[in-house]
Amino acid sequence: MANMATTLNTTPLLQESDSDNENDMQVTQDATSSDNRPLFKPLEPKDKYYAAFLIFYLLGIVTLLPWNFYVTANDYWMYKFRNASDNSSITAAKRTPLQTEFTSYLNLASSLPNLIFVVLNTAISHRISVKKRIIWSLLFLQVFMIITLLFVNIDTDEWQQLFFGLTLVCVILLAVCSAVFSGSIFGLVGKFSPIYITAVTGGQALGGIFAAIAQIAALSIGASSTHTALVYFIIGNLTITLSIVSYVILEKMVFFKYYTSNPDIQVEMNDLMSSQEISYKIILRKMWCYGLVVFLTFLFTLAVYPGITVLVESEGKGRGSKWNDVYFVPTVAYLLFSVGDYLGRIIAGRIMKPRNITILVIISIARFIFIPLILLCNVQPRRYTAVVFDQDYQYILILLLFALSNGYLTNISTIFVTKVVEDHEKEIASSAITIFLVLGLTVGSALSLVIVRLI
Repeated sequence: MANMATTLNTTPLLQESDSDNENDMQVTQDATSSDNRPLFKPLEPKDKYYAAFLIFYLLGIVTLLPWNFYVTANDYWMYKFRNASDNSSITAAKRTPLQTEFTSYLNLASSLPNLIFVVLNTAISHRISVKKRIIWSLLFLQVFMIITLLFVNIDTDEWQQLFFGLTLVCVILLAVCSAVFSGSIFGLVGKFSPIYITAVTGGQALGGIFAAIAQIAALSIGASSTHTALVYFIIGNLTITLSIVSYVILEKMVFFKYYTSNPDIQVEMNDLMSSQEISYKIILRKMWCYGLVVFLTFLFTLAVYPGITVLVESEGKGRGSKWNDVYFVPTVAYLLFSVGDYLGRIIAGRIMKPRNITILVIISIARFIFIPLILLCNVQPRRYTAVVFDQDYQYILILLLFALSNGYLTNISTIFVTKVVEDHEKEIASSAITIFLVLGLTVGSALSLVIVRLI
């Protein structure tokens, strides 16, 4: 999701610093202050070849990789939950309840544990080291993604209901690991320069694009649904494996050790936090309106994306065109939305308007109109409503505006919330925004289950 879940920092992505040499870590031993801290700080080492920046970008992609890969593999799920006794091609009229409702259940199974463990991760952060949380969550992500991969070539036609339940259990466990991993990564990268925070958030935003491109590439092979899924989930597993290796390399870098082990930096941060009294009520009073904007944004987005949008068919489906029959859903429902969401974040970071919170709240409420607009597109199957926007370009335009507004409101709210609180309150305010966001995801996912049955 979570390409939808972050802000875009407008600080230049790359900047010059000093050399990446062990000698740079030396501190003058003779000149010390009265509190036994060095008078001179160690020189900041250089991020050689921007390796740390690129690794943080990769870790940002992995924070939402399981969810992105699961929701984008629509062709595979349609095959797994088809009517196994009917060997004809899958059409909207022949979709089973499992096919129709799977994506909505997937969203809910991912969002609810995510909400719980976003809060719990904060509670355990002082008891379990960030290294252990990152490594173990990555390892368990790898295990559950391997289990997903193993199921691809197993014939589940005779026990679809059980496979459906096992898949949702796997999704829940993946969501728990992702919540711990993403919370730990953001806690870690907060010790670095803002450009590295940008790398993680940028990676999250690009995660959806990466998953959609991987799915389209797998489909282009022209193999069966299971063989395509096999290639697709292998890409996901290799990406997680690469992230584990990359994180181990990152920890050994002088640049990494400077920011995570330098006592001067940690003392300064602790002094700042301890010298200011933090009131959660005051922080909430300052930022609740921005939290409301984020909550409404994701509530309305998850109400139809991807649970409903994945059911929208091309006007030319069934006419023998690969674009209409194979590539339309992954390209429009996933790739287009992810690109629009990413562009919305970039635009918000550039223009930084509107600054009036009342206008932002009104815009976020007005996004409700996208729900009926998308429902009136060619969503199939449908029983109670008629199609109004039956042309592909109409749906594409509606979805693009929907995605742009999602990215824009998410980023602009998260940017401005740090401007209405004091420096020592920013960490708490940012965590509170995340809770508003995940709460919106959870309620929106539950609403999607209701909406899909009313079409």
